[in-house]
Amino acid sequence: MRSHARDMRREPTAPEARVWRWLRDRRFDGYKFRRQVPVGRYILDFYCAELKLAVELDGAHHGTIDMSDYDSARTLFLRRRRIELVRIPNELTRGDGNDGAGCIRIAIAQITESKNR
Repeated sequence: MRSHARDMRREPTAPEARVWRWLRDRRFDGYKFRRQVPVGRYILDFYCAELKLAVELDGAHHGTIDMSDYDSARTLFLRRRRIELVRIPNELTRGDGNDGAGCIRIAIAQITESKNR
């Protein structure tokens, strides 16, 4: 699993490369994200341990029935481990990416707000 994750880091998809430029080196609101992180039998696209937040980029194939079942099982697996998940369609990372970045900021705000209660 780790070697597969390492291979995925070496050859990211175009949307993954774009999002990694936002998240790397604590560029995104000061939070440390890692990419292609193995958790159980899954590999998360991006993960912030401090927030317990996973960011997954979804291509068109995620709209299929098979992927829908897989994504549901994955989400349940992560929730049982108290890991929040934000899914971003690849289209929202194109151009200036403000929509995709906004999805991540909203998730961070919700997590930090719930911690402060």
